Amino acid sequence: MAVFWSWVISLAVLMEGFDTNLLGLLFALPAFAKAFGSYSDVSKSYMLSAPWQSGISQSSTCRTFIGILMNGYLIDRFGYKKTLLTMLVFITAFIAIPAFAPNPAMLVVGEFLCGIPWGVFCTLVPAYASEVAPVQLRGYLTTYVNLCFVIGHFLALGVLNGVDTWTTQWAYHVPFCLQWMWLLPIFITVCFVPESPWWLVRKGRFTEAEVMIKRLSKNSPVDPRDAVAMMVRTNQLEIDQSAGTRFVNCFKGSDWCRTEVSCVAWAIQIFCGLPFLSWDVYFFEQAGLASTDAFKVGLPVEGLSFIGVFLSWVFLTWLGRRTIYIGGQLVMCLLMLLVGFLQIAMNSGSKDSNWGQGAMLMLWCVVYNGTIGLLAFCMAAETSSTHLRGKTIALARNTYNIVSIVFGLMTPYMLNPNEGNWKGFTGFWWAGIGFIFAVWSYYCLPECKGWSYWELDILFERKIPARKFAGTVVERDPDVHLHGEHEDIVTTLGEDTNEKTA
Repeated sequence: MAVFWSWVISLAVLMEGFDTNLLGLLFALPAFAKAFGSYSDVSKSYMLSAPWQSGISQSSTCRTFIGILMNGYLIDRFGYKKTLLTMLVFITAFIAIPAFAPNPAMLVVGEFLCGIPWGVFCTLVPAYASEVAPVQLRGYLTTYVNLCFVIGHFLALGVLNGVDTWTTQWAYHVPFCLQWMWLLPIFITVCFVPESPWWLVRKGRFTEAEVMIKRLSKNSPVDPRDAVAMMVRTNQLEIDQSAGTRFVNCFKGSDWCRTEVSCVAWAIQIFCGLPFLSWDVYFFEQAGLASTDAFKVGLPVEGLSFIGVFLSWVFLTWLGRRTIYIGGQLVMCLLMLLVGFLQIAMNSGSKDSNWGQGAMLMLWCVVYNGTIGLLAFCMAAETSSTHLRGKTIALARNTYNIVSIVFGLMTPYMLNPNEGNWKGFTGFWWAGIGFIFAVWSYYCLPECKGWSYWELDILFERKIPARKFAGTVVERDPDVHLHGEHEDIVTTLGEDTNEKTA
C-alpha cells in the first residue's frame, strides 16, 4: 500500500513532466515558430529569438521559486494531502493562459503562474515518498519520481510528434489543452491518499499516525505502535540536536552538511549537461536534421530513459547510492567529450557525425536517468532530517532552479545560429563542469543505503566523513531517549528491532 499511494502522489510529477517539456519542444515545432517568431536568414526558417526563447523557457522556473518556498510552509501547516489538492485547483485555472496565449508575452505570464504549483509538486512528491516508504523500498520510491518526469517527457514528445505536420494554431493549442486531462483523475484519487505518519507525529497526533501506518502497511506484520514509537524517538532526537524548524536552521549544526549535500546533489543535474539535453530536438535541427527527423530522434532519447531508470533499480539492489552517482557522472563527462569531438569531425566534412551526436546523447540520457537523474531525488529526501525535510528539499530544488536559470539562459545563446552557434562544441563545456563536480561527489557525497533516519541523524551529528558512511557501525547511545509521556512508547521497541543499531 505504501508503494501504491506513493505512486498516486507521483502522478502530479508525471503531469509536471508533460507540462514542462512542452516548451523546449515547441521551439522546434514549425507552426509555433511561425506564429511567435520571425524569419531567419541564417537558418532559412522561422524561429524565436534567443531572448524570447530564454524568457519563455525560464519564466516558469522563476515562479517555481515561490511555489517551492511556499511548499515548505504549507506542508508544515496543512500536511501533504491538503497542500497537493489546493495546488491542483490552482493549476487548473493557470493552464488556460498559455493554452490560448496570443503572443509571446502572454505565454511568459502563463508559464510564470503555472510555475507556482509545479514548484509544490516537484518538492512535495519526493518528500512524501520518503516518509511513507519502508527503509528497504525508500530508494525505489523516491527515484520513481524521476521516472514520472521521464514518462511525462515521453508523452509530450509523442504529442508534438503527432502535430508536427499541422500548420494551424491548433498545432500548439492542443498540446497545452491536453494538460487538463490529468487534473480530475489525480484530484479524485488524492482525496483518498493517507497523510504522512511522520507529519502527524511532528504534530503530536500519534493515534492518527498509527491509523495511517495501518493503511500503508496493510497485510504486513508491522506493529503500528512500534513504528510510531521509532518516529517519535527520531523526531525528538532531531529536536534535541537542532534549535528549530525554520529555514535558517537548515544552515546550522549538522543540518548545514545535510543541506549542502541535498542542494549540490540536485544542482549537479544541471552541471552535468541537462540544459543541453532539454534542447535536444532543437539541437538536432540546428545540426542539420529535418524537423520530422529531429522529433523522431527525440522519441527514442526519452524512450531509452525508461531503460536507464529500470537499470538503476537493479543497481540500487546491489550497489550504494554513492557508487552509482559518481560512476554516472564520470560516464556522462566522457559522452559529452565525444559529442564535442564529433563536432570537430563534422566541421572536417563528416556528413553523418550529427547522427553520431544523436547516438551519444541517447546514451547520455540512459546514463543520466539511471544515475544522478533519479538519485538526486533520493539523496535530497534521505539526507535531510525529518523535521526539516520539506524546507531542505525546498532549498535543494531552488538551488537547482537557480543553476537551471543561469545555464538555461546561456544555452539558447550557445545553440542559436544567430548567436554563439556552438553546436556540438557545447559538449566540451559540460564535460569540464561535470568533472569538477564529480570530484566534489567523491569527497562530500555520503552513502545512505540501508540506514534508518535515526541512524543517519547519528552519523551526521558525529560528523562522520562522507566516504566512511558505508563502513561505520552505529551503536545505541543510552543517553539518546525520550522523556516524560512518551518514554513508555520507546521502551516497547526493546531489542526486537532489526536495525543495525541493535
